[in-house]
Amino acid sequence: MSLVKFRKRTRPFGNLITSDFFDMEDFFDNRFWNRGLINDRFWNGRTGEPALNILEKDDHFEIELAAPGFAKKDFEVTIDEGYLNISAKKEMKKEEKEEDYTRKEFSYNAFERSLLLPENVKEEEIKAKYNEGILSFKLAKKEVAVKPKPKVIEVS
Repeated sequence: MSLVKFRKRTRPFGNLITSDFFDMEDFFDNRFWNRGLINDRFWNGRTGEPALNILEKDDHFEIELAAPGFAKKDFEVTIDEGYLNISAKKEMKKEEKEEDYTRKEFSYNAFERSLLLPENVKEEEIKAKYNEGILSFKLAKKEVAVKPKPKVIEVS
């Protein structure tokens, strides 16, 4: 076990929050000034985005998105203005009626993720596959014309 010295900062509200592990200055600085409320998971209720791996090979890209608990029919994948948009939604409703009681259960899980595609991706050849909780994409690369170097003309 290693101990790390805590950097004590002054707190704007004195000792209202007494924990040394809660840094109010950092909390409000990050939330309001650096990122803004709209993109902040703490304020807009988002629980997070699925983990993503991107691997570049010579002739293609491979993308893996962790999305366990979904079925193939739950996904919607589109390409729009150079973005690969991935979204999934899953709802479950269950109702059990007996003589003296009714039990209802429901759950809802959804996410959206958009990735800006590089210019050298063949959009028409993107392939997607879902297997054991991993949504995989293979994005073929197209040949990009190499711009010639500018020709230098000597002035005489």
